[in-house]
Amino acid sequence: MRPLETLPPTETLEIENGLSLVPRVKLNLTIHPALPSVSKPIDEWQLKRALIDFLKSSLSVSVTVPEEDLQITRLKDLKKRKRDEPVAHGALFIRDLGFLSSRKKSEETEEEDVKELEKKFLDWRSYVAEKMDGIELNLEGVKYNLSVEIPVSDDFERMKKDWEGLYAFRNRGHSRGGRQEPDTIVLRGVPSRWFAEPRVSSKPSMLVTHTIFSTFGKIRNLNVAEDDDLAKGKDEDDLYIGIVSGLHCKIIVQFEKYQGFYNALKVLCGRSLQKQGSRLSADYEVTWDKDGFFRNSRSQNQDKSSRMQEPAAERYRSEAPRREPHVSQLSSTDTRRKRFKE
Repeated sequence: MRPLETLPPTETLEIENGLSLVPRVKLNLTIHPALPSVSKPIDEWQLKRALIDFLKSSLSVSVTVPEEDLQITRLKDLKKRKRDEPVAHGALFIRDLGFLSSRKKSEETEEEDVKELEKKFLDWRSYVAEKMDGIELNLEGVKYNLSVEIPVSDDFERMKKDWEGLYAFRNRGHSRGGRQEPDTIVLRGVPSRWFAEPRVSSKPSMLVTHTIFSTFGKIRNLNVAEDDDLAKGKDEDDLYIGIVSGLHCKIIVQFEKYQGFYNALKVLCGRSLQKQGSRLSADYEVTWDKDGFFRNSRSQNQDKSSRMQEPAAERYRSEAPRREPHVSQLSSTDTRRKRFKE
């Protein structure tokens, strides 16, 4: 496998377990009616056709997008809609990016080619977002305004700027040896079965997941859990989410070194996950851990250990029984022991 530092944003990366990270552009869409008092539900099919036609005819390079890569979710009940709320939102995925690839093949200029491709990719993505943002759509005589933005989880440079600002603040007054850097990524919305042991379980396996993410660097801690939050709207009036409960997982990976964290986040940004033999593309969300997940987990475990030393009667009076969600967690010190356990 080529060094991750030299991987262009338009190139597919094959990783373990038959998985591939495939480049794509993702744009978030929000649709507001031109007149706030509109009461007619938006025609999803006509909206898709209008956007697909725009991409074919109004860009510097004609872009063909299949309907399944244009996801639209409508507000459930327009009667409960506030005047400033959208009637629909969605996401556009552009997966055919071959026209952006560099024609240069010289090894001596490989690093320059990667930088050139990165700039070309980012410039073109910004161009498409700016071109689509603010356009007016006329659907069956009803006018709508389209808002378009690049999602934060796809904007590596924006996330990098955020963590550099946060850690610059945290490191004030620290000596050089005590400086902190981010080391943990959070991945949501990936199919659980793709991280499971074949013919053993449909639940994600810690060892399979560890093997997959070791592609990016040595792992210190790993946590895998069902991601049921994605299947739930904020409330009953929220927009449809389209995620089925229990089928997706949330993966939190802490790397031993900053470079592993950096490589993982940069490669995962702007790509979708595909599985050999499957036509599905998993359009996950990835970000960096701002909240110190593993640090907080250790603190909670220490609190639990302290409470275990309380008299049983006191503990049972002060704490009602509760059902804990299924969560798997693995640290680097557990890896070898668990790998050979029968």
